[in-house]
Amino acid sequence: MKNIIENSLQNAISYETYRALVSNLLADGKATGPIQSEALTNYSLLNDKRMKRLDKTIKISEETIATIKTISEPQTWLVISEGWCGDAAQNLPVINKIAALNPNINLKVVLRDENLELMDLYLTNGGRSIPKLIALDSEKEGIFTWGPRPTVATKMVKDYKAKNGSLDAQFKQDLQVWYNKDKGKSVQEDFVNLLTNSFSSKV
Repeated sequence: MKNIIENSLQNAISYETYRALVSNLLADGKATGPIQSEALTNYSLLNDKRMKRLDKTIKISEETIATIKTISEPQTWLVISEGWCGDAAQNLPVINKIAALNPNINLKVVLRDENLELMDLYLTNGGRSIPKLIALDSEKEGIFTWGPRPTVATKMVKDYKAKNGSLDAQFKQDLQVWYNKDKGKSVQEDFVNLLTNSFSSKV
C-alpha cells in the first residue's frame, strides 16, 4: 500500500498544474484520461468554466480558517480526480482554497485512470468514485480520507438511489444546482469535522 501511495505521489501535480493540464487538453479538443468522447470533452469544458468561477468566488469561513491554522505538522492532501468529473470540479477549488491557508498542507492531484492501483485502495461502495482525498502525514501514513462528495450531497445521492434505483440526468442537474447554492460550505464543514476528529484521536 505504501509503495502504491509513494508511486502515486511521484505522478502527482500541483492544483495549478492540474488546472493548466485540463485547459490545455481542452484547447486540443481532448479530456483527461485514456477514453476520449464528445460527451467527456463537453463535461470538461463545463467543468473548466465552473472551476474558473469557483477559484474566484469561493469564500472560506472563519471557523474553517481557525481549524486549518491549527495543523502544526506537515500533511500531504492527495486528491484523485479527472477533468470531466462534475463533483471534482465543484469540490477541488474549495479544497485548494482550504489547503492554501496553511503552509503545512501540500495539495497534490493525480488522475484516476493513470493511477488505478491507488484508486482501488480507496473505493466508495465498491466504485471508483472521484474526487477522493487522502490526507497523509510525513511518514505517508493515512490521517483521514474524504470524498467523493460532501456529507450532505452523499445523503442526497443515497436517498435518491433508494427511491429511484439509480441517478438520472434530472438528479445530476439538481445536484449541480445544490452545489451552486451551497458555495462550498458543506465541504468546509466536512473538513472541520474530519480535522477536529483527527486532532482528538491523537490526544
